[in-house]
This record gives sequence, structure tokens and C-alpha cells, in this order.
Amino acid sequence: MKYLLNFFTDTFQQLEIGESLSHNLAVFICLIILIFVAYLAQVITRFILRKVVHRFVEKTKTQWDDFLIKRKVFSAAAHLSSAFIIYSAFSFTEVDFSFENFEDAKLITKILYGAARIYFVLIFTMFGIRLATAANDMYQTTSYAANRPIKGYIQLVQIFVLFIGVIFVISILINKSPLVLIAGLGAVAAILLLIFKDTILGFVASIQLSANKMLKPGDWISMPGHNADGTVIDITLNTVKVQNWDKTITTIPTYALVAESFNNWIGMEESGGRRIKRHINIDMKSVRFCDAELLNKLNHFHLLGDYIGEKQKEIEEFNKKLKVEAGDTYNGRRQTNLGIFRKYLEEYLHHHPMIHDSMTFLVRHLQPTDKGLPIEIYVFSKDQEWANYEAIQADIMDHVLAILPEFELRVFQTPSGNDLSEFLQLKS
Repeated sequence: MKYLLNFFTDTFQQLEIGESLSHNLAVFICLIILIFVAYLAQVITRFILRKVVHRFVEKTKTQWDDFLIKRKVFSAAAHLSSAFIIYSAFSFTEVDFSFENFEDAKLITKILYGAARIYFVLIFTMFGIRLATAANDMYQTTSYAANRPIKGYIQLVQIFVLFIGVIFVISILINKSPLVLIAGLGAVAAILLLIFKDTILGFVASIQLSANKMLKPGDWISMPGHNADGTVIDITLNTVKVQNWDKTITTIPTYALVAESFNNWIGMEESGGRRIKRHINIDMKSVRFCDAELLNKLNHFHLLGDYIGEKQKEIEEFNKKLKVEAGDTYNGRRQTNLGIFRKYLEEYLHHHPMIHDSMTFLVRHLQPTDKGLPIEIYVFSKDQEWANYEAIQADIMDHVLAILPEFELRVFQTPSGNDLSEFLQLKS
């Protein structure tokens, strides 16, 4: 570069151009050549990396090197050739001869020297950020990634690398040691804490979420306070993205998941069952003792044949001990249509192929209200998929509503406008 500078300077002076202008033009042309050579070196280095390194990586059986290519880690390293060329030629303007604008030459030398150093810092910063991203991709291929995501930690490392890079760039610009700047950060710590408040809170929250296994991508969570009800698709340092069932995406601050409560349905998914909790309101006026005709009718039910016979025998023996005569409805025991119906529901659900017998299984009465007596079904289905689960629930409730009149029971239903119209027509 010094040779080219001298050559162009002499050439312009032979053309009877002033010494100062000749030197300036020569420096300008040399700078263009330097930039072009540096860019050409980068292109050549990148080409060599693609032809040699990429082909070598494609032949290996491991995946980690594929992620280095995907995240362009080697492309960041290719910039080093340009940086070394600029750094090695930064003093080319300090030629060994005298001219009027020697101070300008020294200024150009300082600018090139600083630019080369900043270029090195930017290269290593970019290399570190891309390498951290590739490391996260490598970790995702392990068995631990499903339960312990580290994306938040990776982002923290990237922020740290970027922060160090900014410190070095500023130190180069003001010509001070980076240690001086780092030492001076204590004075602005309060401002930094205020600026990075969400990041700090998110980092602490991400550690708690990961360490306590509270959340991971793929979990179904519901958080009504943030209108979130769906699958976690991403966990970052500051936010958690949830894709709701209507395909909208809700973004929740990471620290909100620690500060507030949310439901994680992973326990249900891992249990192998999904809860069915439905009740039907029985009109209490339709509850009565079973007479012989109703017992004979219900005795033909396949699920009730053994139960009715055994229960009736037990009641007759009990009444006989108390010397209760047949037909005495006040002192003796008798079967009710509601009791037989509840037993029928139990047998029906026990025989249902999609209902778990080994998990919580209840058919129970709830507290009577002004809307009737609720009979609640509390069981677990074997199929957890949403559509199939809803279909199982619907089939059970369809059957319950359809079979209820056979027990001479009625469902309580608030009168509608049509009911009132029919009542008025009967009155008239």
C-alpha cells in the first residue's frame, strides 16, 4: 500500500497537480483499493469455506456441525480475512517523505486503525451470537430439551456478548481502556436496572420455570388473566408465546407466569385420562318408589337384571326382620326410580370402552337447588384428544337424556316461551 501511495502521488505530481492534492487523491484511491482487496479476500475465504468446510460437514454423520452452517457461524469467521488486511495496512499513509498535510495522514492512520479494531470486535460479537444460537439448536436435539429449555439462558449469553462488544467499541472510540468503562458502570447501575428490568425479571423467572419444571414448549396452559388458552410454542428471556385454540397467539411476560397463577394441563396429558364432569338436573317431583310394574320393566335391562333382583331380595329380608308387611311404604324399605337410575349410570359407564375404571369414578348426588336435584357424572375418558373427548361426552349425555324417561324420571328445565304458550292454550 505504501508503494501504491508513492506511485500514485508521484504520478499525479508529474501531471503538475499540487503536492497536497496529489497526496489526497492517492490516499483516496488507495483506500478504495484497500476496501476492494479486503472485500475480495472475504469473498474468496467464504468460497473456500463453502467448498471445503461445507462439503466436509455434509459427509459427517453428526448434526452439530450442520447447525454451525445453518446459523452462518463460518460466514462470520470469513470476515476475519478482511479485518486482518485492513489492520495490516492501516499505517500505509505514514510514508517516509515530507509533505504539508502530514497531520491529515496521521488522522487517516488513526481512523483506519480504529476501524480495523472495531471490525474485529464486531466479527467476534457476531461470531459469539451465532455460535450461541447454534448451541441452542444442538441442545434441542437432546432428550433434555423437551423438559428443560435453555433458550432464555442462550439469549442472556447473547446479551452479555453484545454488551461486551459495545463496551469494547466505545472504548476504542474514546481511546480508553474497557476496564475503565466497566468500572464506571457502577455509577449508572440504577439506570441499567431500570432499563433492563423486564430482562432481569424474565431471566429470574425463566430459571424458576426451568428448575421447577413448571413449563416447557408443547405444554397446554390456560391463563384467563392474559386471555391465553392453548399450547406453548416458544419460551424466551422476556416472553412466552401461547398459540390459542382459535389460532391466535398470546404473548405473556415470562415473570407473569411466576408472579401469577396459571393452569398447566400436562398432568392430565401424562395421566392417560381426561376428566368428564357433567351433571343433569332431575325434577324432584318425578322421584318415587318403584312399583312392581316398573321393577319388572327395569329388570329386563341387561345392566340392571342382577342388581334389581339382589337388591329386592336384600330389602325383603330387611323388611321381614322388622316385621314390615308388604305394601307398608312408611316403615319398610323400597327401591326408588332415582336409585336404580344412578346404579344404571354406574354400570353403563363401567361398561363404556372409553371410560377409565382405574381413575376417579363417581356418579353422585349434588346439593338440591331450586332447579332440581343434580346427578353428577365424574369420570375420566381414555382418549385425551379434544375432538374425541368432546364426542365421548356428547354420546354419554345423549344416552342419559334418552334413557331417563324409561325410569319415569323427568329433567328439570326452566319453562320457555313455547311452554307458556302451550299452558295458556290448555287453560283457554
